[in-house]
Amino acid sequence: MQSGASVLASAKSVVVKVGSSLVTNDGKGLDHASLARWAEQIAQLVEGGRQVVLVSSGAIAEGLQRLGWSKRPKALPELQAAAAVGQMGLIQAYESVFRQHGMHAAQVLLTHEDLADRKRYLNARTTIRSLLELRVVPVVNENDTVSTDEIKLGDNDTLGALVTNLIEADCLVILTDQKGLYTADPRKDPEARFVHEARAGDPELERMAGGAGSSVGTGGMLTKILAAKRAARSGAHTLIAWGREENVLLRLAQGELIGTQLVAQKATLVARKQWMADHLQMRGKLILDEGAARALAAGGKSLLPVGVKSVQGEFERGEVVACMDEHGHEVARGLVNYSAAEARRIAGKPSSAIETLLGYVDEPELIHRDNLVRL
Repeated sequence: MQSGASVLASAKSVVVKVGSSLVTNDGKGLDHASLARWAEQIAQLVEGGRQVVLVSSGAIAEGLQRLGWSKRPKALPELQAAAAVGQMGLIQAYESVFRQHGMHAAQVLLTHEDLADRKRYLNARTTIRSLLELRVVPVVNENDTVSTDEIKLGDNDTLGALVTNLIEADCLVILTDQKGLYTADPRKDPEARFVHEARAGDPELERMAGGAGSSVGTGGMLTKILAAKRAARSGAHTLIAWGREENVLLRLAQGELIGTQLVAQKATLVARKQWMADHLQMRGKLILDEGAARALAAGGKSLLPVGVKSVQGEFERGEVVACMDEHGHEVARGLVNYSAAEARRIAGKPSSAIETLLGYVDEPELIHRDNLVRL
């Protein structure tokens, strides 16, 4: 399906994500000519009144070259060391190319813990918004020097979506080494058709998306489809386009539809529920009976202890926990009113029994409906 104008044409704030294959020389250090092209296009977008955040891969690839390593290591400490060395080169390169346009770049490194903690989440949002007001281009990356498997965001497509939601940007542009989304792998299926426009979050898109196609990056088309689904929660549209296309950002901004456009159609989540929905990892799960799962999925209901069959993990009052049905599907998540130990004692019991079981009662609900977000 071919639509009219690119959603970037009307966007005032945009997050641009560029993948490893677009900023490195086949993984062998940074491609400075490519970085200069991104800077030139972004500078023109800013000059035209848009606010632009850049999510850029490339730190580890640059670190490998600087350290003289021919292969990407598998050990986490070595990857963290490469990232630490490479971040110096990455931000130095971006500062240099943006300076040629009379602009500054700023380095913003994030981990999952920064976004999972409400106070740090708000601080990160305020900082990025302040940089944008100063016409500085925030260059965002995962803080690989301290990230571990427990706190990793996973890939920069996901990070791009999280930053889009964080600052409530209008549009996410994912630039990659692929033209966009096809109905099947065009390398294997001659009848594969190109998808010009679709609805973000359509389950059919996930079926179409294949695995990672590049040896340099960690993402594939599936991560981009899921990123668009995540970005749509804050009302942001997503564009997936080939990064080598001539002046791709400027042409998109002028309304030309390049690549695949995934349009957000759901109602925008309020800010606090958006923060809860964006948690990638949670410390605990509440396994619900069929009736409770159905009630939460329908919306507008609080979660009472009587609807909980079991409690998994360890968490404290006020943390975000997942609400799962009996088949292992997450139906909602929210801020829990009791710790894991307390939740286990009152699970399956009526709210009237809480005081008898615990010796006190804070709230009759395990999770109040105002602190619940359906998924």
